[in-house]
Amino acid sequence: MKLSVVILNYNVRYFLELCLKSVRAAVADIEAEIIVVDNNSEDDSCNMVKARFPEVKLIQNQENLGFSKGNNIGVSQAKGKYLCILNPDTVVAEDTFIKMLDYAQSKEKLGIVGCKLINGAGEFLPESKRNIPYVNAAFKKLLGNSKSYYANHLNENETGKVDVLVGAFMLIKREVYHAVNGFDEDYFMYGEDIDLSYKMLKAGYQNYYFGDTTVIHFKGESTLRDKYYVRRFYGAMQIFYIKHFKKNMLFDMLVWFGIRLVYMFRKSPVKKTVSIEKYVLISNQINEKLKFVLQKEITLKSDLSNIQKFTEVIFDANTLGYKKIIEMMEQGVNSTSVTYKILPENANFILGSNDAISRGEVIILKQ
Repeated sequence: MKLSVVILNYNVRYFLELCLKSVRAAVADIEAEIIVVDNNSEDDSCNMVKARFPEVKLIQNQENLGFSKGNNIGVSQAKGKYLCILNPDTVVAEDTFIKMLDYAQSKEKLGIVGCKLINGAGEFLPESKRNIPYVNAAFKKLLGNSKSYYANHLNENETGKVDVLVGAFMLIKREVYHAVNGFDEDYFMYGEDIDLSYKMLKAGYQNYYFGDTTVIHFKGESTLRDKYYVRRFYGAMQIFYIKHFKKNMLFDMLVWFGIRLVYMFRKSPVKKTVSIEKYVLISNQINEKLKFVLQKEITLKSDLSNIQKFTEVIFDANTLGYKKIIEMMEQGVNSTSVTYKILPENANFILGSNDAISRGEVIILKQ
């Protein structure tokens, strides 16, 4: 088997359904398997997978075991030569895996390959490619200066060597994953991807950023930026430093003080709120169910030309491929007052996310 796609899910039933539909399309011409590990979700994620995706291998944990352990459980049952660790709040293009597998096969001593990620507003996510968070870079990031934290030697559309990739999308040879003992289960959430990336480098493998395919990562679904986020994230960084860098009292004091300083004084991100005056459906036909739920003007269009302010664009996956939807979101509209949602094929909901600090919106359509 060529590829095993491992998706760890926790309470994001509708985003998981969209993700699985995009993955199903992306593996249509690949010898592949899809594994969903559910960390004891309280919604109907598992029932949805069983009913709508019978080909998916579903592993139901009886408690929330965290990101590292949950993914390791999925990988333990994988059979593919390559693994893709994938978040459930992502959307992949139909040719994402084909392109990345071709690239991966061209490299010797391959560690991890990551790709270009955009958020639900079509904006590039700089954490798609990062540097090793040495003390100086990490402390600057604590204070809001992220320039040396991200791998800016490559632009977002280039391809090349980087140190650290993001756990939302990681392509790895299964044998290499096991060679470095996979995700470190001392991390519950945050920091695992940095740790795995660094372990690859220490073991003599090379990590790469591949800028020729784009994946949507709604992000707010798996990474809520509430008031405890800084403490959780930098607590994970403290585990990383203790494991990989020489221990000394000054360093420990710096990390301890930095985490608490930022937790006390860092301003919370502001959730993006947009007033919607009209809707544009990118499709070849009006969906009557949308009219009942949205109750505002819906204009049918085939592209994003002449989109006015305070408009929400709905991409119809029944008539558009996921690659086309991703491309249109990337090209986008140069206005913060334009937002996006996706109508998955054969689905009774639309969803989207305008920022990375809070849950996205799911709108259920009437049957």
